[in-house]
Amino acid sequence: MSRSLSKRYVPKHRTPPKHAAPTNVLRNTLVITSVAAAATGVAVSGGVLSGTDAKTVSAATSLTDSAKAPVLSAAQIAARTEDDVSRDDRRSTLDPAKRVALSTDTGKAVTTTEDVTDDDPRSIAQALLAEFGFGQDQFGCLDSLWTRESNWRIDADNPSSSAYGIPQALPGSKMSSAGADWATNPATQIRWGLGYIQDRYGSPCGAWSHSESSGWY
Repeated sequence: MSRSLSKRYVPKHRTPPKHAAPTNVLRNTLVITSVAAAATGVAVSGGVLSGTDAKTVSAATSLTDSAKAPVLSAAQIAARTEDDVSRDDRRSTLDPAKRVALSTDTGKAVTTTEDVTDDDPRSIAQALLAEFGFGQDQFGCLDSLWTRESNWRIDADNPSSSAYGIPQALPGSKMSSAGADWATNPATQIRWGLGYIQDRYGSPCGAWSHSESSGWY
């Protein structure tokens, strides 16, 4: 009985094994292994996912990204909408010709003058009636008056009285008050004649009435 006990006796203070790993080293190894396994699992899962599962992951990612995006207030959305509409409105109403004009470089201003010396004196007179406050209803009287006086010729010369031009100014140099070109420009002669009629008779029909009764005006 004593021998049997002596063989099974184990000393209470035996020396620890020489190759036993420290507890903290083992714990760190397990943690690193777990992280590596998790990463491998994600990689494998990413490679295996396809079809509906892949779409689900993509949708979840999009929702996550959307959640991170800033949320606009109602006022900001309204302001952005109004700005877009106003810019679209300007683009749609921009005329093609205006677009070309705006895209060209700015150049010198160009002015033109029109020579009316070759125009029909009657047309010039009709255009100038309003300048002196006369209506077009006065042109018939004016036409009759100056047809009798000069037949609307700018060089009509009366040798007996020295009257000259369409209105038969006496003398012709009086028309210089309307312009230095009084001898050759029908507009200058007509403007002077209308001024004379306005001051002396009030209207072309008044001048014609006097001419009818006296033979001159």
